[in-house]
Amino acid sequence: MIHLELDTVLVAQDGAIATLTLNRPDARNACNAQMCRDLITATDQIGRDDSVHLVLVRGAGTAFCAGMDIREKQGLSASDMLARRTLGFTAYASIESLPQPAMAVVHGPAYGGGLEIAAACDFVLVSSEAKFCYPEVAWGVVGATQRLPRLAGTRMAKELLFTSRVFDAAEAKEIGLANHVYPPAQLDAAVMEMAQKIAAAKPRTVQLTKQCIDRGVETTREGAMAIELLAIEQSLRQTDWKQALAGFGGKDK
Repeated sequence: MIHLELDTVLVAQDGAIATLTLNRPDARNACNAQMCRDLITATDQIGRDDSVHLVLVRGAGTAFCAGMDIREKQGLSASDMLARRTLGFTAYASIESLPQPAMAVVHGPAYGGGLEIAAACDFVLVSSEAKFCYPEVAWGVVGATQRLPRLAGTRMAKELLFTSRVFDAAEAKEIGLANHVYPPAQLDAAVMEMAQKIAAAKPRTVQLTKQCIDRGVETTREGAMAIELLAIEQSLRQTDWKQALAGFGGKDK
């Protein structure tokens, strides 16, 4: 079981499901340096805990995450700003590299770095009241140029980044940033239904499948098939696949 006490991230575990809650509600969960460090610490421990099969990433209060903490950046030198952005990149990557699947639950605004946190998860479920924005270009900085194009395509990514416009949950789903949109009162139930189903699956098989997808999309079709074959070989050695197939065959269709 996970046991962590962090300043800006709450960590809880219920059975095989761990929940990371961004916990700076008075600042709309703006991501400061401490939150980056806390995310890195939390994901490092969770990633090494076999009792966790799925990770939920949520926000406390009315917002998911308002982005990077602007007040923290005021007065920084260029070199300090670069170091701060690198820390943010490391935090996002720590979520993305979790061996377990991660699900972002976005119930309110997700701006800038908040959208990077959500995009670093394997899939995103959102409330119909959620709002999204990439404000980086409007602030005179570069950001979100890698995950967004891979999800929404280069043309839409350029539009969203160049204009810094706010868009809603329906558009987020349409362009591939969100998997599903639910009325606010139904979001939690939908999240738990999906989370419990994934958490009940064979954890090693889920992890290997995640690896195949993440690594496969970055290489050629031939290279991706080689990655999958290696994963199949690992699965045959490391899982009770015969028992699982036998059980599946006995279920009602």
